[in-house]
Amino acid sequence: MKNEENIENYSKDYSEKSFWEKVKTTFKSAGLSLVYKALQLFYVAQNPNCPAPIKAGIYAALGYFISPIDFIPDFTPMVGYADDAGAIATALTVAQIYIDDSVKEKAKKTIRSIFGDNVADDLD
Repeated sequence: MKNEENIENYSKDYSEKSFWEKVKTTFKSAGLSLVYKALQLFYVAQNPNCPAPIKAGIYAALGYFISPIDFIPDFTPMVGYADDAGAIATALTVAQIYIDDSVKEKAKKTIRSIFGDNVADDLD
């Protein structure tokens, strides 16, 4: 029951506006890889074929990523995004079947449009 409560609570923190603000402001401190993975989840959640329970998990993970209240505060040097990365990784595992080349390309295209053309070259 506790896990379901967490999903519901963090899903409430999710909004597209907050997501894009977080992506733009955390690129340098969170790292390109984490932002890329968060963008993959964002685009998977837009897929009408993605089941509601998986979308709920994605929104919870992205809500946790956005939320200023974390187990480890984001401003903590070196480990501030470790808990966010764990939430993103868990959601990626569940949503993996829906992460295809088009999702990856949308995420890379978004990274290029926000951070520059050469930034996404080494992502996989």
